[in-house]
Amino acid sequence: MKILDLDNQHTWHPYNSLPSKSVILPVKSTDKQTITLEDGRELVDAMSSWWSAIHGYNHPTLVKALETQANIMPHVMFGGLTHQPATSLCKKIADLTNLPSVFLADSGSVSVEVALKTAILYKKAKGKNVSKFIALENAYHGDTLGCMGVCDPENSMHSLYGDYLPKNIFTSVENLEKTIKQYKDEVAGVIVEPIVQGAGGMKIHSPKYLQIARELCTQYDIPFIVDEIATGFGHTGLMWGCDHANITPDIMCMGKGLTGGMMSLAAMATSKNISDTISNSDIGVIMHGPTFMGNPLACSVANASLDLLKSTNWQDKVKNIEAIFQKELKPLKDLDIVKDVRNIGAIGVVELKDDSKAQIVQDYCVANGVWIRPFGKLVYSIVSYNITDEELYKITSTMKKAIKSL
Repeated sequence: MKILDLDNQHTWHPYNSLPSKSVILPVKSTDKQTITLEDGRELVDAMSSWWSAIHGYNHPTLVKALETQANIMPHVMFGGLTHQPATSLCKKIADLTNLPSVFLADSGSVSVEVALKTAILYKKAKGKNVSKFIALENAYHGDTLGCMGVCDPENSMHSLYGDYLPKNIFTSVENLEKTIKQYKDEVAGVIVEPIVQGAGGMKIHSPKYLQIARELCTQYDIPFIVDEIATGFGHTGLMWGCDHANITPDIMCMGKGLTGGMMSLAAMATSKNISDTISNSDIGVIMHGPTFMGNPLACSVANASLDLLKSTNWQDKVKNIEAIFQKELKPLKDLDIVKDVRNIGAIGVVELKDDSKAQIVQDYCVANGVWIRPFGKLVYSIVSYNITDEELYKITSTMKKAIKSL
């Protein structure tokens, strides 16, 4: 039976119906920036596999790390046991974040869940039973229940779940200071995406709100959580989005690029104050333990990915990507159908005035050799750092032609 026939019968794709209401493309193989379909067509990947494949596909360093570890120890439970790939990775994360206490998780959403639970436990250990969070309008932090509770209920894909979601406090970037001061005694934490709000609208902000949040959370002893799942590992031009504000949060979530997009792995890193306060209290422990936590295969690939970042001039590559996006996409702002054009680091965004054109744009790009997945009014690209100029110009020129064809 053909792949698509099986797919239509049994496979429920993300944000989709079963069978799928949109076109599903069967993939045969990947290499560097290229996705090869079963019918032989080749697409330049403008999405870096949902922003995770920062080194491109099939990087030999990551493949070698996976193969080597598979022959040593593919998996062992992390409860009561440890191993070198995990401990090495936690040390590297601690050094990169200045947050020494690291909890490994399965996915970005799970790392946010753990962060929210950790903030609640911290406040509980300090004698405060609070469970609400302050988050930003248009926020997106993942698809599991706690995460959905800190996604904007009015302006996100999770509004369908309505009253089932935890009730939290949402504010604009401009009113963040006022909101923290108003609810300082009622919240377990403040959670933000740094610099760029991802799936909530690809909005790019000044670093000032991060500095304000850091100062106030310190003043009122509120855990400050920064979600670096989309922004971390260089996507904004610096290692972390919060580096633009020169601040360190109390809790940081990371995922996506952690393994270079090869394996599912995420992490939460916290300050010593957070982990010590919980560990030395009557609570004593963090009640969370995924079965595949600290998977040696994923940890080995993550170690290799971080070493690869450290040994390459990724900053210069991201600056070049940013310059090309700026030069190539900015002229689209003059079109009547375009509301805004913005870019930072390896991220380029064209916001349309009409949200009904996404499928038309995607179909055009695929027909012309580029894989892109618009979201609502947003036609955007987040690319791997080792993309060639030729490949990047193909992405931008195809995006421009697709939008102009509207």
